Amino acid sequence: MPVFRLSREILFPDPSLAEDDGLLAVGGDLSPGRILRAYAEGIFPWFNEGSPILWWSPDPRLVLLPEELHVSASLARTMRRGTYRVTADVAFGQVMRGCAHSARSGQSGTWITDPMIEAYEELHRLGYAHSFEAWTGDSLAGGLYGVSLGGAFFGESMFSERPDASKVAFARSVDYLRRIGVELIDCQVRTEHLVRLGAREIPRLQFLERLDDLLGSPSVRGKWDLTPGTTP
Repeated sequence: MPVFRLSREILFPDPSLAEDDGLLAVGGDLSPGRILRAYAEGIFPWFNEGSPILWWSPDPRLVLLPEELHVSASLARTMRRGTYRVTADVAFGQVMRGCAHSARSGQSGTWITDPMIEAYEELHRLGYAHSFEAWTGDSLAGGLYGVSLGGAFFGESMFSERPDASKVAFARSVDYLRRIGVELIDCQVRTEHLVRLGAREIPRLQFLERLDDLLGSPSVRGKWDLTPGTTP
């Protein structure tokens, strides 16, 4: 299959036309409208510094259904101890930069470039992108961020500075997402870390059909708050 070159018009090719590795298109921009359109069609940007903007729609797709979250006995103990305090939308930019600087096995450099940070910070200001933070005192120990549309949450990246910090933030985020009506968390591509937390692969067509249904639900925009007794 050819890799499509995007024009100024905010349109994407059919995801079924993607390469075997999921690469679908090149070019375009990182405007809020284009990124949100991409997510709504099961597509996401992912490219390294110095590369043109690349757009992907892998098959299969790694997803987590909130009710299938697996919390290990050791992680449950850490959560009961209150080792970390978890918040939402308190330090979005700091979480993104933590993810950008996190060392990852088999990867050199980062795909969370300055243009990506600027683009997602704008989505955060618009109420679509959200972060979950794990703290020890006033120090950020880990966290994750992603984009919310309808009944779906598109997880982008997570990082840890201390043991299990991102796992605790992830578990708390899944509980919160379930409570506000999110029925599917897109984890994009397989990692054993996410599989151990309950994520599983499904065919792209199944993912797209489910996503289409979930986008009929309203998006919960604005600042999220994990404080007990608050509502989104």
